Amino acid sequence: AGLTTYFHPGINLKKIHAYSIKLYERLEEETGQPVGFHQPGSIRIASTPTRVDEFKYQMTRAGWHPTEQYLITPEKVQELFPLLNMDKVLAGLYNPGDGHIDPYSLTMALAAGARKYGAQLNYPVQVTKLNSRSDGTWEVETPLGTIQAKRIVNTAGFWARDIGKMIGLQHPLIPVHHQYVVTSTIPEVKALKTELPVIRDLEGSYYLRQERDGLLFGPYESEEKMKLQESWVTNGVPPGFGKELFESDLDRIMEHIEAAMEMVPVLRKADIVNTIAGPITYSSDILPMVGPHQGVRNYWVAIGFGYGIIHAGGMGKYLSDWILEGEPPFDLIEVDPNRYGKWTTTEYTAAKARESYGFNNIVGYPKEERFAGRPTERTSGLYDLLKSKCSMGFHAGWEQPHWFYKPGDETGYKPSFRRTNWFDPVGREYKQVMEKVGVIDLSPFGKFKVKGPDSVKLLDHLFANVVPKVGSTNISHMLTPRGKVYAELTVSQLYPGEFMLVTGSGSELHDLRWIEEQVTRGGYKVEIENVTDEMGVLSVAGPYARQVLQKLTNEDLSDSSFKFLQCRHLKLSNIAVTAIRISYTGK
Repeated sequence: AGLTTYFHPGINLKKIHAYSIKLYERLEEETGQPVGFHQPGSIRIASTPTRVDEFKYQMTRAGWHPTEQYLITPEKVQELFPLLNMDKVLAGLYNPGDGHIDPYSLTMALAAGARKYGAQLNYPVQVTKLNSRSDGTWEVETPLGTIQAKRIVNTAGFWARDIGKMIGLQHPLIPVHHQYVVTSTIPEVKALKTELPVIRDLEGSYYLRQERDGLLFGPYESEEKMKLQESWVTNGVPPGFGKELFESDLDRIMEHIEAAMEMVPVLRKADIVNTIAGPITYSSDILPMVGPHQGVRNYWVAIGFGYGIIHAGGMGKYLSDWILEGEPPFDLIEVDPNRYGKWTTTEYTAAKARESYGFNNIVGYPKEERFAGRPTERTSGLYDLLKSKCSMGFHAGWEQPHWFYKPGDETGYKPSFRRTNWFDPVGREYKQVMEKVGVIDLSPFGKFKVKGPDSVKLLDHLFANVVPKVGSTNISHMLTPRGKVYAELTVSQLYPGEFMLVTGSGSELHDLRWIEEQVTRGGYKVEIENVTDEMGVLSVAGPYARQVLQKLTNEDLSDSSFKFLQCRHLKLSNIAVTAIRISYTGK
């Protein structure tokens, strides 16, 4: 339906939305190509007190980006959209400048602009094979001949998974069926002097906008009712599929049609003149995958755009800046393709795509947890012991205890915009660690072993800190060429020239890709082993941590013998461990 919006619940992606809209505003003038851009604004409807809380929460985040957003009264909602049934409307979240654009016209305008500035476009051209060369360049084979490329960017939409398979990658993408309905002319709409804003009825789980003198609305069915195109995952996209559509299924969206008729009563008078059912490619968490891919030199992706056309302009700019400058213009780790790994199976992707589609309009709480597809293969050795005693959180495929139950606690995941059921238990655990001792499962940490004749040189190049001596540890930052912080890691030299690098759970492959790139560019002679899944991590923290550990070993753990920021190998209860004296608490 070509919807465009400044709104996004996350902070960083607002920049992408804003750039896209500003680009689309000037595109027709710059290229001479009409784009059919309408900007009547949009209103998210709150019809429950919890939804009003969500809007208030989002207003506290609006200051991160200078785009207009207002929490408006029911009276203002009705003024902007006079055809609404106001019986259930409690408030609205209004974004001026939102609207919709014709996707085909936009594509043609972007193509015209690319040609204007020197790009060569050939279409339709099928990619039949990809060959990586030893120098990191690529050969792209097509029926028109072979193209030599310094790098390739997979922007193949619902063919992206097929392209990835050519080089042994299984991108976690799956097409979902999305339908929208267009009505006949509605006299009340035709009589309006200004275009209606886009409406998002979040409890009804649909969007609605004006389409000429009628209305267009598109629902998001529940995860039980929505439909995946799973055959494309196993068999690939059918040859020749392009502008074709799927068969529509109004029965599947009937409850949303009824909700729309209740909210906008003039719909009851209208005939449905067209039903569009087509594919949208979803990643496991609905966010796109944008950037260079770990493990494959000079292979980049811009795929999985579940939110559609609003990401196109901003992500194109973000990606081109990264390629030209050698580093991302700002942090967007939430769309890094390396947030996924081998644990992201086809079954997991399908389960999460169902969940993400069905949850499109649910209330977005802070500290949100979603449970489809869990657990994955990534569980620590403590998982079976702890899973019934705590509330688990999800981190890069891992299950990790978030808080523990005691008799009388309200168990389970109960999110809120006020005090949650975990507020007091987390306070209790904080007090335990700060005043006594606690054990924290940090197995999701990313862990890399680095060794070789150039290991010290590599780490001296990578980090804005001195390389720690043998038996020592430090916190170090990898910087980009322009001096921005790319990542923070714990660096320990276990033996001469042998290091252990530890990073956050969500940064594992993000950081590994950067390290591997620097190794290749500098020609460093090192071996890098990712041991994240092979090594567990326990943090023993608090004033009594030393006393607890001392009971498990004959090694001297006194302050004078085992100093802060030292590391060593020892045995605890006759089990060999690598011990690092460091603190991740109290900061």
